[in-house]
Amino acid sequence: MRELYLIIPETAGEEHPRVDDFLRKLREEPGLTLREIQFAWQLTPIQDRRILFFVRLGASGINLEWVRMLMKIREDSHFFQNCIGTVIVDGESEFYTKSVGRELVLAANLAGCLFPGRCLVEGTGSLYNYRVNAKNWNVGLQEAYRISMKEAVRRLMEFEPPHSKKPKILVLHASVRGTSNTLQLWGMIKSVLKDSMEFQEISLRNGEVHDCGGCPYTMCMHYSERGQCYYGGVIVEQVYPAVAECDGLVMLCPNYNDSISANMVAFINRLTSLYRKRQFFDKYLFSLVVSGYSGGNILAEQLLGSLSMNKTFILPPRFVMMETANDPGSIGQVEGIQDRAEEFALAMKDQLLEPDVTVL
Repeated sequence: MRELYLIIPETAGEEHPRVDDFLRKLREEPGLTLREIQFAWQLTPIQDRRILFFVRLGASGINLEWVRMLMKIREDSHFFQNCIGTVIVDGESEFYTKSVGRELVLAANLAGCLFPGRCLVEGTGSLYNYRVNAKNWNVGLQEAYRISMKEAVRRLMEFEPPHSKKPKILVLHASVRGTSNTLQLWGMIKSVLKDSMEFQEISLRNGEVHDCGGCPYTMCMHYSERGQCYYGGVIVEQVYPAVAECDGLVMLCPNYNDSISANMVAFINRLTSLYRKRQFFDKYLFSLVVSGYSGGNILAEQLLGSLSMNKTFILPPRFVMMETANDPGSIGQVEGIQDRAEEFALAMKDQLLEPDVTVL
């Protein structure tokens, strides 16, 4: 008997006919035990379970019952320990579905929930965001939305975390060695991992990194089939092969004006060409975010949105370590930093290594 928790914050007095049929079939599915949670007072810590978060938004983009749930989740870093989740956000306007989804995933992830790649299904008011899928599948917008929801639940229920005896880790950064707090923090973590994993570190500061120019689809596919990109350079020569081979991607991201750096953005945009050849459902995403003042969560949401929701990387529990350090080298003086770095490294081991692999 399969079991699924459905966290669906109640929106009193509102009807949602375009999702009612999907929910009815989910509730009636043979062999599935559905445990439904509609109100914040019903929500208590959940462990070792599969969770479907289903948030319905009015025109304001706010679901007050979900906000009450979010408060509880953020206050307990083990609220969803060892859970696996996916998210559906259904909205009445053209806005807010993605931002609510990102905020939800970050909060649940920091509370211990893993999210498989492409963990967000969103329905905007017009469902125009399904125009391409509907055309490719030769169906209407409503049917394309229903298919996407059904597929998300299938992936959630079938997902099994991949492991490796000697994981290959790709580390990307665009920082200056000697002054970067982010690279120094990675050094602390790597020292714990060095005997159990293989590492390849690539600096995107070296050479000119072109951003994606939005080539026509046929041109992008032409280069993608050859494992290339029109703009070439370090992305094609070094990064593409390394991404294809790795088990885990580590993004080292200092906070620049509440955004990741330009070269890292260019990498994410250029990844589309490789993605069209092979997707990344079997690869983990990790990140270190160091801010001079505040705002690390903004970068974390950018990363999970672009690389997990979009590019299909697995988001392991607590995928990101967020710290605050301003002056060069000051990360080493942050209280408790060594302990947190070791904890993050051990969590990477737990996620990546095969269970029978013991590293002293």
